[in-house]
Amino acid sequence: MTHIFEADVQSAVLRHMNGDHTDDNLLITRAFSPEREIVAASMTGFDGAGGTWEVVSGTGETADVRIDWPGGPITERAEVRREVVALYDEACRRLGVEPRPHA
Repeated sequence: MTHIFEADVQSAVLRHMNGDHTDDNLLITRAFSPEREIVAASMTGFDGAGGTWEVVSGTGETADVRIDWPGGPITERAEVRREVVALYDEACRRLGVEPRPHA
């Protein structure tokens, strides 16, 4: 069974990703979605298996993109950050972008 995170954990992570990492959302979804012409992306949810982003294409169409965590299923809040960073690093590799250092 997939782990479901508490509502306050989800709210905090989504607020952080959509407030501080809008460019990362775009990079991640462009790298992992078959649709590369994504012009906007926001993280809308996550669970122990992966994250979900709503994306907007260049034509204005919206779709959900589901991406599994690279390290496999997770159950702890701290693991969410680790997995999002791993998605970011892999997205940079796939798209040929130099990743920024992680704090």
